[in-house]
Amino acid sequence: MKKDITEILQQRILVLDGAMGTMIQRHKLEEEDFRKGWFEDHTQPLKGNNDLLSLTRPEIIKEIHAAYFEAGADIAETNTFSGTTIAQADYGLEGAVYDINYHSAKIAREVADEFTEKNPDKPRFVAGSMGPTNRTASISPDVNDPGFRAITFEELVVAYKQQAEALLDGGVDILLVETVFDTLNAKAALFAIDEVCNERGLKVPVMVSGTITDQSGRTLTGQTTEAFLISVSHMNLLTVGLNCALGASMMRPYLQVLDRKAPFGVSAHPNAGLPNEFGEYDETPEMMASQIKDFLDENLVNIIGGCCGTNPDHIKAIADLAAQYEPRKIAVNV
Repeated sequence: MKKDITEILQQRILVLDGAMGTMIQRHKLEEEDFRKGWFEDHTQPLKGNNDLLSLTRPEIIKEIHAAYFEAGADIAETNTFSGTTIAQADYGLEGAVYDINYHSAKIAREVADEFTEKNPDKPRFVAGSMGPTNRTASISPDVNDPGFRAITFEELVVAYKQQAEALLDGGVDILLVETVFDTLNAKAALFAIDEVCNERGLKVPVMVSGTITDQSGRTLTGQTTEAFLISVSHMNLLTVGLNCALGASMMRPYLQVLDRKAPFGVSAHPNAGLPNEFGEYDETPEMMASQIKDFLDENLVNIIGGCCGTNPDHIKAIADLAAQYEPRKIAVNV
């Protein structure tokens, strides 16, 4: 019987995996890779819709999960960052959303179970990745019409509920509402998760991870880190944290806020620095680990991993370092 992740969180720092997109880019995939066996006759271009690879090239996604577990990750994120009807509408693939999420979860579950079987003392977990969508419920995309909204709370709830159901059907351990730039979107996801859990009689650990978009310390919709935390604290979360947008060194002051205020675990998965002029990330595993060491020295985190630009080498450096530290003490049991 696999240990409860809430117990393990009290005992050691858990390691989340790194970037999925960074690893997919290494394969230099073409349009046909995103269609193979599923979408051969689809009328719109699909290249770049990475979530589809769980259906069309599952061996690639499986290999990526395995590489991160091999590097020392405890938790794999499913390949479902854009797995909502809202995000898939850009490709005319709203009808594929259940399959995308279900099969992505099944792939990650299979690999996690293989690694757990090899080493039962280090159980591996699967987090169902629920991205922010490409719409915002809080602000207008039209500067000439500030009252306009491209999406409603209710529409977000419907989309997130469908995603959560499929991820749970596929066997995820955790639901991860991540890269939150609009907390109203995140609250819709949390509302949807709550509905699914009530309907199914489940209790599922939930992680929420916001993104601070610049050094002003605010989300895209203007919330400070503390305001973001307060906005999601009505849920009994496994962790609250930050990911993307900033590199580790710039993220540190905002993690300090969460450390002081959060009654839950705290997570962080920063980028490998800021992107250069070519949109690439330059921080080496050693550079990134040296910055994350500051988080660990200050006892700021319970879960640590990597976002854009990170690969298994980054995760190995982070995992090796995290193994030397105690986790942050959680004020209230999760």
